[in-house]
Formats: sequence, C-alpha cells, structure tokens
Amino acid sequence: MTSPAERFAADRRRQAEERTELYGFALLYSFELDDFQREGCVALEEGHGVLVAAPTGAGKTVVGEFAVHLALARGRKCFYTTPIKALSNQKYGDLVKRYGPDRVGLLTGDNSINGDAPVVVMTTEVLRNMLYAGSSALDGLGYVVMDEVHYLADRFRGAVWEEVIIHLPESVQLVSLSATVSNAEEFGEWLETVRGETKIIVSEHRPVPLWQHVLAGGKLYDLYSGADPQEIEEHGSDVAHVNPELVRFARDGDRFGYGAGPRGGGRGNNSTLSGGRGNNSTGNNSTPGGRGRPRRGSGPPSRVDVVERLDSAGLLPAITFIFSRAGCDAAVQQFLRTGVRLLTDEQRAKVRAHVSARCAEIPPEDLNVLGYHDFADGLERGVAAHHAGMLPTFKEIVEELFAAGLVKAVFATETLALGINMPARSVVLEALVKWNGEFHADITAGEYTQLTGRAGRRGIDVEGHAVVLWRPGLDPRALAGLASTRTYPLRSSFKPSYNMAVNLVGQVGKVRARALLESSFAQFQADKAVVGLTRQLRRNQEALDGYREAMACHLGDFDEYMGLRRALAERETELSRLGASQRRAAAASALEALKSGDIITVPTGRRAGLAVVLDPGLDTGREGPRPEVLTIERQVVRLSLLDFPYPVEPIAWMRIPKNFNRKSPQARKDLAATLRNKAGVGDGKPARAPRQRSDAADDEQIAGLRKALRAHPCHGCADRENHARWAERHHRLERETEGLEKRVQGRTHSIARTFDRVCSVLTVLGYLDGERVTNEGRRLARIYSELDLVAAECLREGLWDELTPAELASAVSLLVYEARSSEDFGPPRLPKGKAREAIERTIRLWFTIHDLEGDHSVDFQREPDAGFAWAAYQWATGHRLDTVLEEAGLPAGDFVRWCKQVIDLLGQLANAAAALAPENAASARIRDTAHAAVDLLRRGVVAYSSVG
Repeated sequence: MTSPAERFAADRRRQAEERTELYGFALLYSFELDDFQREGCVALEEGHGVLVAAPTGAGKTVVGEFAVHLALARGRKCFYTTPIKALSNQKYGDLVKRYGPDRVGLLTGDNSINGDAPVVVMTTEVLRNMLYAGSSALDGLGYVVMDEVHYLADRFRGAVWEEVIIHLPESVQLVSLSATVSNAEEFGEWLETVRGETKIIVSEHRPVPLWQHVLAGGKLYDLYSGADPQEIEEHGSDVAHVNPELVRFARDGDRFGYGAGPRGGGRGNNSTLSGGRGNNSTGNNSTPGGRGRPRRGSGPPSRVDVVERLDSAGLLPAITFIFSRAGCDAAVQQFLRTGVRLLTDEQRAKVRAHVSARCAEIPPEDLNVLGYHDFADGLERGVAAHHAGMLPTFKEIVEELFAAGLVKAVFATETLALGINMPARSVVLEALVKWNGEFHADITAGEYTQLTGRAGRRGIDVEGHAVVLWRPGLDPRALAGLASTRTYPLRSSFKPSYNMAVNLVGQVGKVRARALLESSFAQFQADKAVVGLTRQLRRNQEALDGYREAMACHLGDFDEYMGLRRALAERETELSRLGASQRRAAAASALEALKSGDIITVPTGRRAGLAVVLDPGLDTGREGPRPEVLTIERQVVRLSLLDFPYPVEPIAWMRIPKNFNRKSPQARKDLAATLRNKAGVGDGKPARAPRQRSDAADDEQIAGLRKALRAHPCHGCADRENHARWAERHHRLERETEGLEKRVQGRTHSIARTFDRVCSVLTVLGYLDGERVTNEGRRLARIYSELDLVAAECLREGLWDELTPAELASAVSLLVYEARSSEDFGPPRLPKGKAREAIERTIRLWFTIHDLEGDHSVDFQREPDAGFAWAAYQWATGHRLDTVLEEAGLPAGDFVRWCKQVIDLLGQLANAAAALAPENAASARIRDTAHAAVDLLRRGVVAYSSVG
C-alpha cells in the first residue's frame, strides 16, 4: 500500500512526463518503446547528441524519427541522411505518411522534391555538398540524423560521413544510428571530441529472438542445443553448446562423401521440415541401418525444395542470400518451371494489379527487353529476385509487395542487407563464402550478423530464424563461433581528397584545414594506436638486449661475421635479380616482334598453353607489350610480361578473320579449332623453360666475401650456428623495431601530412596559390566525383569543348564507370570522331596526373574505364533499349545505375563550368552541353521515377 506522499510524487512524475515531447511521440507507435529507444529520445530532448548502436531490426530509427518530431515541434529543421538512395526513398515515404508531403522533402541527386521543407531526407553526399557550398538550406537546421553511420568504414564513400560530422554547425544536434559494433564507445568518445556532449547507447538485445539452424539431409537442426537466443546475445558463445546431432551429421557426411549431389538437384525428396523453439526437427533422412546418417549423394536441396520446406514449417516469408545475381535469377526460373504457387487467387489478383499500375509508364517493347513477363509471373507465384542488376522500378515493386506480405520468397544478393527495411520471418544463407571482387572469401561475423538480422519482424513474429544450408566441409563449431561473435570494430576510411582540399582551404585556410582534418576519426584511431605501438617498442628493446647477449662469441665480433653472411646472401640475390631483369628485357623484345596471327606457346601462369595473337598490344606505356590472344581453351585474354619469364618465338602463323567477334562463343570455338589444327599439337601444353646458367660462379665479389667469411675468427667457433640463430633473431627483431618506429612516426599527424601532399599537387597544377583558391580551384570545388581532379583537368585543357551532348556523355562516362568483372574481352568499342579523340586524350591525361601523384606520394585517381562509353553514346543518340543492352552486355539495373551516375557527374560539371561561365565562353558552352546531355540520357527506363 503506497503512502499519500508516494502517490503524490508519482502523480507529479506522471504529469511532468506528459508535458514532454516524448510522451506524445510514444503514442504514435503501436508498441511500447524499448529502454534504449526511450533513453536515446530523452537525451535528445535534453539537448544532447546521441549515438545509438543496436542490432538490425531492433528499431533504432525510432530515435531518428524522434529528432524529426522535435524539429517540427520546435520550429527547427531536421535533415535525415542515409547512405543509399533506396533507403532515402523508403524513409521519405515513411515520413510523408506520418507528416504529409508539405512538411517532408527528398534530395538524392536523382530526385529533388520539396527541398525547402522543414524535414528533408537526403543522401549523405548531398548534405556534404551543402556544407561546402554554404547553402542557405542550412539556416534553422537543428537536427541531423545519420542513419547507418557505420558506413564511414566504407573505403570508397566513408570519408563523406566524417566530413559531415566535422563540418556541421555546433548548434546542430547529431543523431548517429549504427549497427552493433564492438568499439561503439571509442566512436562515441570521438563524437564527443568533435560534437560536444554525446550520449552513447549500446543495445545487444534483439526484440525478436533469432534462432540459428542448419538445414542438412532434409532436417532442420538447431545450431545450438539447450541455449536460448537471448542468452547467446548477452553472453556470446560461452553459454552456447553446438548441437551434438549436427556435429555427428557433419562428421559422417564428410567421412562418407554425403552431400555431394548436384547443385539444385531434383525434387524427389519427400522428407518433411519443421522448426520451432527448442525443436531439433522432425522428419527423417536416415539410412535404415544408421541412426541419423544421411543418404549418400543427398546434396544441397533445390531452392524450390527449401522454400516448400520452410512453408510447411510456417517459416515464410523468407529471404535467401545467394551472393550471385545469376543465382538469384536462376532461383526464380526454377519456380517458373514448377507448379509451385505460394499465393492465393485473391493475393495473385492484388499482385497483378499492383505490378500493372507500377509499370504502366514503361513501353511494351521495353518490358519485353527487361524480362517483365517472367518477373510478373514469379511475383504472382509469390517469389522474386532482388539485386543491383534489376531495373530500379522492379526492385521497388519487390520491396513493396514483400512489405505487404504478397511476396513469400525473395532471392537476393547481400546488397539487400545494406539499409532498406525489408525484414522476413526467416533468412537462408546458401553459402558462407562470397566473391569479394578479387577472390572467394569467408563472410565475416559482421556480415553474417547483418544478413541474418533481417530475420524476425517486430510486431509480427514471435521469433526469427536463420538457416544455413549444409555443404560438405561445413564445421558446425566454426559456424557457431561466427554466429555468436560480437567483435567487429568500426574502422575509419577517411582520407583527404582534392575536392575536399580546395573546399577547406577556400573556407578556412590551410592552417585551420589541417586542424580540422586532425580531428577526424581516422586520426583519433591512429593516435590511440600509437600508445600500443610505443608499448611494443619498449618490449622489443628489452628482447634485443637479451638476443645480443646470447649471440656473443668469445672468438670475435659475431655481429661483424653475420654482416659478411648477409652481404653474401644479398649479392647472390642481386645477381639473380639482374639475370631476371635481362631475361625480362629479352622477353619484352620478343613480344614486341609478335604480329597478329602468330601462334605461340604461353609458358606459365593460368593461361599456359597454345594461343594465337589477335592484337600485339604494343601501345601500353610503361607496362610493356600486352598481346591480346585467344587461348586453346577459347578464352580471349590480355597477357603481360609476367606470363613470359623468357622470350617466346612464334611456332606458326594463321589468318585471323576480319569479322572475328571476340564476344561470340561460337567464333571463339571455331578459331580455337583452327589454332589446334595449324599448330599440329594435340594437348596445347606449354614448352619447358630453358635451363639458365648461374652468374654467381664467376662473380669476383662473391668469391671475396666467401674468402673473408672463412678467414673470420668466428667461423671456427664450435657454437657458430647457435650464435647465428640468435643473431638472426636479433636481426629480424631489429628490422621489426625499425618498422614500428616508422609506423609511430607515420601515424602521428598522418592525415595532415597527406593533406599537405594533396595541396602540393594542387599547387603544382595551379588550383591553389598559397592560401588562395584560384578560379580553376573554385571549379574543382564543385566536382565531387572519385576522379575529381581528372574531370577538372579535362575542363581546363578543353578536352570536351567541341563535343556534342551525346559525345560529352560518352567521354564523361570514363570517370564514373568501373567494370564488375576483370574478364578481358579486348578493347571496348568507342564512338568515332571527336568523342574517341576526347576519350584517348582523357586517358593520356590520367597518366600525366598519375605520374605527378607518384612524385608527391599520393594515389587517389584510379584509371578511367571506357567500358560504358559506347552504351552512353548510343543511349544519348536515341537508340532503342534492346539494342543498347545487347551491345553493352549489361543488365538493365546496371545500365540505369551507370546512366544516372553519368547524369550526376554531368550536373556537377555544369555547376563547375557555371562558376567561370560569365567571363569564359568555353565554360558557358560546356555548361549548356552538359545540361543538354543530361536531357538526352534521362529518358525511357532511366527517367522512370524511383519514388512510388
């Protein structure tokens, strides 16, 4: 029984709470706010910045939405920033539903809607550009939400987040929303140094518990036995015991070769699947004589089987991550070849109506090119793919229907996990390995958590389910460690750029700019690392003293003796290197003598064997000749000197047809057959390398060193080799210590030193003059491309002055496009005339800049890629979509994305040219041409609105 005083105090607290903005805001939600959400909102209302780190799906965006609520309640502005346009579009739609279109705007580069509204959703780059331009839109800004702030670790775009955080006015309250990272406190500590008092709120709790499973042999095994998901979240693997039945299955499967059946096999397996809380599974896929032993050759089930089993267990909707665009599309095709339907007749009608309405503006001829009918058929069955190669409109339709519960199975690449709100009841991982652009690598604990975090819809599902498909070699214990790991830190990728340098110098001067850059998270982390390095240096010095004592010899100076041994080894290495250099020169000369049609034997490397030269590849600059060849395996590749450790001689010659099409499999097959016949060699195996004579035997310096070594007193020591082992340890540790000292020196003021080098390049090129930004520098300040300096130099050199709008679009594409694959099908097709000339001059200009960067120890400008030049030119000159896509060999989604990036850069160039347009006729002409090029590109599929 409470006393009157206690009831009075409780009433006062309730009345005080009802007077807060948080009280009314919380009533907008159908669920009670979690403690971490309430804590973040209270800190915001009290005037603090906040950092909220919580798992995917935990609801951290509620804190960001409260910043929007506060801004409107207090007559201030709020900018809600996101890393990707898709997430911006989604958040814009959410806020419009709550506050109406008059009070919410959108700025993404693709779209500009109501930009003067009190609440504007935008990509982080848009806000960065506003800050550098001193935009009037910043007036009255009270709150900035940085959703997915952990993107600052992205090596390509991460610097933008730090630029915004550093440059925002002090009066702005910053709301940083991050996925769970292990060093949230460190990041929060940095935020406090640059933004003032910041409340750090970390939550490991998932509002919807996540159960981990492995689908193996027709059964859904729990990964852990006897451990609740909440306990594992709080305590990690300490409380988790791997399911012994699953361990036994994996052991037997690897021992007897089970699971070796064909990928995506038949649908003849009738075993059932069930999965619920604490249930290891029902159903049986055992051999009669072996308890729990899987059938030989059972293999991974087909994607249709997996979805049907999840459906029977009540685990749909599900997202299956495949890590391959082709795999995602193939999964949908598997469904189209079956009679499986996951929707009722009423649901199919709703899907059909929605898809028809959303695609009504797309011409029928384009729909055929885009694979619309298979896309729509799949959706009516309740399945869809989702990846960057799809038309943006198609991806949005999938997202909308999935959110409405009208798509039950989505097959997606990992890009779906990055940002957009698309949770499911279950997440399936087909593999734990993915292609990282260079090689296949295991997914990290952070990636696993990000992907599986989609499982479990708050307010809908009691629990979520993560399912890994078993494959031979899968170690359940390793998977358990991956699933329970909570140690993935946030690492800064910040570095100064040319655009950043001219903007900073123009605004605050070099001295203040250096100080601002020193306050970056990158420098903050580097400075903290110096403390640990210094501690290691002290330990190394103590160890060196011990090694020096152990290597001491009573016969003489053992350090001197080891110096002779090392000098001898270095001389032998030097002679070997000189011999290799001479062989390389001879190999280069031999390659320069090759001509089209020569049949050669490639001696080493992955392309070893017979090949015919298609193009000698002589004009490749300092890399030396790079002949393009067709191998006996029908592959068209470019070789380099690395493939020729010794000179190569033609063994025969054959004619190359003038109309030979490198991209045609049939043409490559026919030419390879002719190659085999002409060469008269059946297997195409490489020739043996000739034996090389050693240069060491006749070298006077080596003879002298060996004589001195034998004459040294320590050479006769009985413990000589024991001393030598300690001396080698001393030498290795000494070099390691020198490296540590350099690292300490390199980390101290490292960002500022890089800034100084960048400024040196800009000074040489005339963009900076001491503390002054020149007219050319003002133009560079408006170009935010990755190749900002190349673009500015092209403008200054007049490379694009005489181009038509279509030609300009083609030339500009070099500065944004990057091929996804390293497969080399020969030189890209280019437009003729002035466009080709501008493209070739741009590439030569890049080499000049690259050399200058090398002189100043910077390397920011990647090599331009002309792989999209022909597609951009064709589209800008009005060609049909089917023609452009067929000749470019690009999926529709990639084509649209690259077109939009070209459009974005053209807009930047127009703005940059406008900076000098009043007094410069060429700049005015470029500005007008760039605007015209944008109009030519923004048509058809490229022009379709990305905001539904």
